[in-house]
Amino acid sequence: MQRQFDDVLLGSIELFCLAAELGGFTAAAVAASVTPAAVSRSVARLEHRLGVRLFVRTTRQIRLTDSGRLYFEQCRQALSQLAEAERQVTGSQAMPAGPLRISVPTPYAHYRLLPLLGEFRALYPEVTVDVHISNRNIDFADEGYDLAVRGRSPQDSSLVARKLEDAELVLVASPAYLKRAGRPTSLDDLAHHECIQFELPSTGKHIPWLFTRDGVPVDMPTKGGLACTDDVLGIATLARAGAGLVQTYRFIVEHDIRRGDLVELLPQHGGRSRPFILIYPHARHLSLRVRTFADFLMDRLRLKHA
Repeated sequence: MQRQFDDVLLGSIELFCLAAELGGFTAAAVAASVTPAAVSRSVARLEHRLGVRLFVRTTRQIRLTDSGRLYFEQCRQALSQLAEAERQVTGSQAMPAGPLRISVPTPYAHYRLLPLLGEFRALYPEVTVDVHISNRNIDFADEGYDLAVRGRSPQDSSLVARKLEDAELVLVASPAYLKRAGRPTSLDDLAHHECIQFELPSTGKHIPWLFTRDGVPVDMPTKGGLACTDDVLGIATLARAGAGLVQTYRFIVEHDIRRGDLVELLPQHGGRSRPFILIYPHARHLSLRVRTFADFLMDRLRLKHA
């Protein structure tokens, strides 16, 4: 096979990736124990070879161009595969290392993922974890994430989807609200109550509430003068403050129900759930740290719900 990359070019790619990950030539230089000028020359060498600009430079910062972002993601993946190949050959495969970027919705981050990260870091101290907490859908290729938790399976066949759980939904209100407005005894009563809404950021629409009626699933639109966008925890806070009824995940309010701060309503119409799904690139592209974290999360959540 004809050689396409010499040692200088491979070193330039590594320095380029460091600059992209750390957000600056100086930071990359410190991490690689070289001078900022060496990093700058390496990037210039790559830009000349490719015929495109990889960074937009200002006096205060650098940022990747669209071409630079695409090149960075491909190079990052290639370098990760090279590092894993070395680990497999040298027998150090058992200890994952390196940065891990995860995107997780707000409720799943606070009530499921974040409580597990201390244990994961204790087991794998060479893995650094960066958690992006948001309900916004992310793009693996463009934004550099390794894993994401979402509420639906992806259409992209290059991604693996593993269900973490079906999270039960529950209808609740505070005792103060029920004393003021009365307690609903049927689904039809919801039309006469303040139903706190959650607005999906991707569509701008209020999500329907999910119930059962005589064992048949019912998706019911509700109305109310209060709504939250993006943060599901906000609607639970409103319910605790006596602002109205809310349907949310049981794992968010189960302690409130036990303490009596919130009251579960219409349990005869409950039993519905929404899924949470772990998504990451196909196994052939996986680094050891991604595979290890995915298996760790699946294992801990399976024990939690056993």
